[in-house]
Amino acid sequence: MKRILVPTDFSKHAEYALKVAAQIAKKNDGEIFLIHMLELPTSGNDALSTSHEIPELMLFKDAAVNKLDAIMNADYLSGIKISKIIQFELAFDGILKNGKTQNADLVVMGSHGAKGFQEMFIGSNTEKVVRHSDIPVLVIKKEEENFNVNKFVFASDFSDEAKKPFEQASAFAEKFGAKLHLVNINTPNNFKSTKVAQQIIDDFISEFKNTNLSTHIYNDVNVEKGILHFAKSIDADLIGMCTHGRKGLAHFFNGSISEDLVNHAKRPVITFKI
Repeated sequence: MKRILVPTDFSKHAEYALKVAAQIAKKNDGEIFLIHMLELPTSGNDALSTSHEIPELMLFKDAAVNKLDAIMNADYLSGIKISKIIQFELAFDGILKNGKTQNADLVVMGSHGAKGFQEMFIGSNTEKVVRHSDIPVLVIKKEEENFNVNKFVFASDFSDEAKKPFEQASAFAEKFGAKLHLVNINTPNNFKSTKVAQQIIDDFISEFKNTNLSTHIYNDVNVEKGILHFAKSIDADLIGMCTHGRKGLAHFFNGSISEDLVNHAKRPVITFKI
């Protein structure tokens, strides 16, 4: 968490994300890359519909620069190394590309909740960023004046492919001194006895040294509701899960569970790529 990428569309939810990123950066002596994407108007296959729009685009860029400069002078960013990036590119593409070029190890984004992401994350961008980012993505839902993670829920099927994401989740938890609550959601369509489910979790964690954790088996009608209800039952500070990228989520997470959780959870959500 030394190099944190924060996309902004200048909304209040983007500011919530930036404030959390600032807290994380201060705790880890990290730096922030604040990015804003200016999406180009298109006409057919042309990048710019007409040349006379170029001056107008420059005006938008200048306005964005001024807004970023104002944000960077905020008191809560004092003492943090921060760089601004403005590019003419689709938001989704720009976020993923800058994550790689800046060698970021965390992306922090703001979200409206059930209504999806603020303006720059319209439509499928929610799913794309969360599912396709190789870098962990932390989604912030509301203002967090004191972002502390004491109870960290990590939901999984505890298959071999979840081992790498679990290592990342463990490292994140360790940075905050958080206790990991590992949970397997038992559903009617994929039911396992408590004994079998517990054995799967025990075998999974036997390879790791993390001792600040507890294991749980939680029954519910589906995976999404199970994760949300379990997190609420222990008053969790953060929910973590795995994503599969272009292949969709791990077989534990069917359909659109990633975007559903990001949209419906009232708590912060962090995703780790398998």
